Amino acid sequence: MIYTLPSVTVSSSDHRSLRRRELLTGAVRAESPYWIRVHRRAMACRFEVTLSGEDVGAIDVAQQALAEATRLEEQLSVFRDASELTAVNRGAAESPVPIGPELFDLLQRCRELHDATDGAFDVTSTPLSRCWGFLRRAARVPDDEALAAARALVGSTHVCLDSARRTVSFGRRGMELNLGSIGKGYAVQCIADRLKRAGLRHALVSAGGSSVYALGRRGPWPITLVSRRVSQRPIARLSLRHGAMATSGSGEQFVDGEGKRYGHVLDPRTGWPAQGLASVTVITSDAASADALATGFLVGGESLVRRYCAEQPGTMVVLAPEDGAGRTTVIGEYAGVEVEEL
Repeated sequence: MIYTLPSVTVSSSDHRSLRRRELLTGAVRAESPYWIRVHRRAMACRFEVTLSGEDVGAIDVAQQALAEATRLEEQLSVFRDASELTAVNRGAAESPVPIGPELFDLLQRCRELHDATDGAFDVTSTPLSRCWGFLRRAARVPDDEALAAARALVGSTHVCLDSARRTVSFGRRGMELNLGSIGKGYAVQCIADRLKRAGLRHALVSAGGSSVYALGRRGPWPITLVSRRVSQRPIARLSLRHGAMATSGSGEQFVDGEGKRYGHVLDPRTGWPAQGLASVTVITSDAASADALATGFLVGGESLVRRYCAEQPGTMVVLAPEDGAGRTTVIGEYAGVEVEEL
């Protein structure tokens, strides 16, 4: 999915790049049509804060807020040996592992989202990803025995969260937690919250092409959705004034087996890749929830989306069919967005 956002560099309508010194010394007038993008790499993607030229004085605020992405990567990444989450995976099958309040609250939210999506969103699915070879980009279709062994290690119901002691433990040896399906959205929300606390009310926070959060005091942010799996043509245009949006798709990694294409987003309940949808975009008030729901809905399909949106007002979902033959489907409502289907 591609988000069409303002220019990547500080530029004018004639695409002339400007240096930071020109910004800070007032060479750019507040009324000039400039966009300023401040960025940092973390979690294997580019985190950005897009500012209006009127907010040139907020560059340092944006840089400080973006530090949240690095902090959270060090805490939550399974690819960091010293991270808090790695310590959980290393010891939670042996005995309860004490964790900090932030990680505990996030794991509780993951459990709530797991239950709300009938298990379609599950942060214990790493054994399945490893079984299919997606973790190391060496995809293969596993045999039945290997798939059954991996499925036996998956299931959030086997993760015990003790709120009194603030510990986490696993009911089965070999289980693992991986927050990749919620981590970028959670980081985007933390960055946006820090901008709000600093008094900034007009900005767009983004993480790669998968998660954004909009603050739109001066008007909505224009965003174009493009699904590479379907075509290079836009499938929808949005105007997002405030709130979060996240997209999940099946086109990034895949494997061909017996004449069928299998994407990397796996159904934790069956062990097999999700089928039927090319991409799912979720718009709601919280970026972490949007990120997790986009994955859960890609797995659970349109029936889950319709049930969830009926039970949880304030959520809008844009579905793109896998075969590309049909139009996009928009389900639910969110007050901070307008959608133009194409």
